[in-house]
Parts: sequence; C-alpha cells; structure tokens
Amino acid sequence: MKNYLLSLAALGFSLGLLAQRPPANTPPATATGNSAPDPKTVVYNIPFNPDNTVTTEHEVTIKGTKVPYKAITGTQPVWDREGKVEAGVFFTYYERTDVKDRATRPLVISFNGGPGTASLWMEIGYTGPRILNVDDEGYPVQPYGLKDNPHSLLDVADIVYVDPVNTGFSRPVSKDIPTTRFFGVKADVEYLAEWINTFISRYNRWASPKYLIGESYGTTRVSGLALELQNTHWIFLNGVILVSPTTLGIDRSPREAAALRLPYYAATAWYHKKLPADLQKKDLTAMLPEVEAFTMNELLPAINKGWNIDEAKRKEVVGKMARYSGISEKVIEQQNMDVSTSLFWKELLREEGFTVGRLDSRYKGIDKKNGGESPDYNAELISWEHSFTPAINMYLREELKYKTDLRYYVFGPVNPWDRSNDRTGENLRMAMAENPYLHVLVQSGYYDGACDYFNAKYNLWQMDPAGKLKDRMHWEGYRSGHMMYLRKEDLESSNENLRKFIRKTIPKAGEPAKY
Repeated sequence: MKNYLLSLAALGFSLGLLAQRPPANTPPATATGNSAPDPKTVVYNIPFNPDNTVTTEHEVTIKGTKVPYKAITGTQPVWDREGKVEAGVFFTYYERTDVKDRATRPLVISFNGGPGTASLWMEIGYTGPRILNVDDEGYPVQPYGLKDNPHSLLDVADIVYVDPVNTGFSRPVSKDIPTTRFFGVKADVEYLAEWINTFISRYNRWASPKYLIGESYGTTRVSGLALELQNTHWIFLNGVILVSPTTLGIDRSPREAAALRLPYYAATAWYHKKLPADLQKKDLTAMLPEVEAFTMNELLPAINKGWNIDEAKRKEVVGKMARYSGISEKVIEQQNMDVSTSLFWKELLREEGFTVGRLDSRYKGIDKKNGGESPDYNAELISWEHSFTPAINMYLREELKYKTDLRYYVFGPVNPWDRSNDRTGENLRMAMAENPYLHVLVQSGYYDGACDYFNAKYNLWQMDPAGKLKDRMHWEGYRSGHMMYLRKEDLESSNENLRKFIRKTIPKAGEPAKY
C-alpha cells in the first residue's frame, strides 16, 4: 500500500451515547428494567468528528488487468432541516484513478442490512478490491487478514460502501438526537437519500450512471431509496441490485408463508443428502422445479383449506412435504403442515446431533440438547463474525489508515426499529414504472433460510402481477447461502453477473428513456 493523504478535518464533536442491544434469546429491556448494557454496544465519551476523511492510494489486479485506485475513508455529515449536524455517516469510497471521463463511469452505492449492521460484508466479502481470508467454502481460517480480490467490480465501476447511523463507525453527534430520526423504514430511507445527494455533489458524480446494491435488510433500504431519490432528489438510477432480499413489505398470509418455505427446505435437504434416492440423484436445479410446482399448485391450496381438506388429499400432501423436506410425516402432521424454519433447522439433522444454519444451511451447529424446537445459536453467523470482525478492523485502521478509538459496530444498537408502512416493494415497482432506464437484478442463495430464494422469486411476481416490467427484472440463484459470495466459485460468477448487469443497463449514447 502506498502513501496516504489526510484530508482537512472539519468540525469536532464528542459523542456520549449509551446504547443497549439485547443478547440473543432474551427480550429487550423495558424503560424501567435494570438490564445491564450489552458490552458489544456500549459507547463512552470518545471524540468523534462527523466530517473527516483520509485518502490512500492502491493498485489491484482484476481479471488480469492492473487497476489503480484511491480509497477515501471517513465520515460525511447528516444535517437536520435547520442545517445542524445530527450524525456522521461512515463510508469507504473506491475510485479508479486512470479514468479520464468520470461522466460515463458507473457509481455503485452499497448497503448491507440488519437493519443494524455495517457494510463490511459486501465490502471485504464481495465487490471491494480487498477480501478477507476464508477457505473456498467461506469458513474462517487463521491467520486473519485480507488479500486482493481478482473479481472486484472496481474495474467497471466506482463503489461507495455506506454504514448507516450506529453501524460501523457511524454515530449521532449527541445522545440527545432523537433515535426516530434514523431508526425506521421511512426515516432510514429519508436521511440516507439526503446523504447520497450530498455525496454525489461532493464527489462530482451527477453525470454518472448510478446503481444501488443492498443485501438482506439492505434490499428493503435500496428499494425504498430508489423512489425517494427519484421523487425527492431528482436522482434517477440505472439499476437496483437485491442480494438475498427480504419480503420488501409485500404481504404474505400465514398460509402463504408456511407453503413458500418448502423449496428452501428441499434445497437444504438435498445438500445434506436427506431426500429420497430418486430426488437425491438429480442435480439441485433439476430437482427444485418439481418442488416449486407442488408448492404453488398443491401445497398452498391444501394449507388454505385447513380442516376442510379431504383426508386422503391431506395425507397425500403431507407425504409429499415429507418427501421434499427431509422431515418426517409425523412432525409435519404435528405442525398442521406449517413447519417453522426454526424447527426445520433443529429437526433436519437431529438424529446426527447437529443443527443447520439459518442464513446458510450448509453450516452445522452443535446444541447442548438434541431435544427442542430451535437451535441454540446461528452456526453460520458466529462463523462469519469470527472471520469478518478482525479483518475489517485490520483493514480500516491499518491499511486505510482511519484512526479512531471508536468501536466498529458489526451490529449496532438501532432498536426499536419502526417497521410500519413498509411499502418498499411497491416503491421499487413505482420507480421502475416512472423510469424506463431502471432495471432490477436479484441474487439469491439456495441455502439461505432467512431470505430464501423462492420468496425472492415470489416478490417479483407480486410486485408486478401484470408482467409489464418483467423484462427489466432478473433473478439468479447460487449454490450457497445468504452471502453467496463467500463460496469461491460463486464469488467469481456473482461478480461477473454484476458486471454484465451494469454493462447491459447503460443505454447507448442518445438512447431516450421512453416507452
């Protein structure tokens, strides 16, 4: 890494914020409770500058070509309506330095989810120029550290990774700032749209083709931002990329939810070799269409009938559910054909003494007891925290030279989060309808049990039931989980598909945006 340049530091502020995040499997403390603060999210009076950056210069080889770039790391303010600074949002901006025409150079704005997690996952796991050391399937290895990413998007686009307030190094400037300003579906979209507007102006990116990419709750965030940016800030996008999307506020009845899980169950059971021999011998993507058809054409109607279903038909449906899920007919009957994900994670490998992961069901966990209806912990998330946390701290503090005594919030205190009026799926549809340039790409992992692949497809069908926008919507699946890019094979293919998406969605010079 080469020499770095410190930029001018603006206003200095002190942060005095004491926040709590409830430990796993415990209810949040009430206003009158005596629960001790979660040590992971306690913050003391540590100096915090909400408008301060540091610049470093680097080079990476991507697809055989040397790409010089600069990394601008630091904070940019969030202002209230009176122009007072309310918070500093931390970001890392990568800009290729051998590009002369920035007007035609795409800009990708990247968010992760939670809603209380930082952007480290896609920055050092997926699209950034440096990636963490993990094995070929994504498991932690030591020594911790990073290496160049030969598949990074930086060859075709500049990228900014954004940490919303109380994630990463982002903080409010005072404990007196109302949390409702930031922590909710609507509030989150509104202040981040303002922040993006400022960023585009500061870094002269108004002419650039623009893309939003979000993962997990980040898909809720970018779906809402697409319309907010367009209608409030007159910022029009070329593309929105949804990695492991949520339901985007699109309603599912309890019966729909129960049925739509089955294709994910089938994929996971196939991976762990729990399906009958005739299904197991098929390739994953050859087997799943049969399960998907059963889900929509038989299972969903059967669950909706409740006790009014014919007994013979009920037994037939339960038998097929068992065949496709790897779960016994007895358990399915006991659950009235509504097998929760937590029970599935506990039940599939119960006899072998393992649980399976929530966000990536390839991962196995070990519980204290084989009995029970849910795992003791999320095996995959613990594994990821194990590898990502040292790497992001080493990277930002040592390689990118960002100096602070603040704790880096992998997961920060953002609760309570106002989830009311989540219409982000409809927001995205409306943004697409208004903007003929706007395309959507969805990337899903077949083994993701939190934001499963079949519900991601279902989103697209329900967002646009008439099919008027389907030519600008594309879904693709990967043989991994929530963070499909941690698997070496999928890291390469998913980045390449992002490249193709970006190139495809930049119109030819002079091509009008019209129907």
